Amino acid sequence: MSATLETRRELTAADRCDACGAQAYVRVVMESGLDLLFCGHHARAKEEALRAVVAEWDDQTNRLS
Repeated sequence: MSATLETRRELTAADRCDACGAQAYVRVVMESGLDLLFCGHHARAKEEALRAVVAEWDDQTNRLS
């Protein structure tokens, strides 16, 4: 798994967490091509379960100050 995507784009304030609606900082791309967006909290909470089934994990939480 790579931390960078071929089509990587910086997530913006318009990108919202699919779990809670907060600003997304992690983009997960499933093998099917479906992408999911998560805030840092939900990405950490779901990471262990998702890492085994995702094609890409794009973590941009380093942008949090």
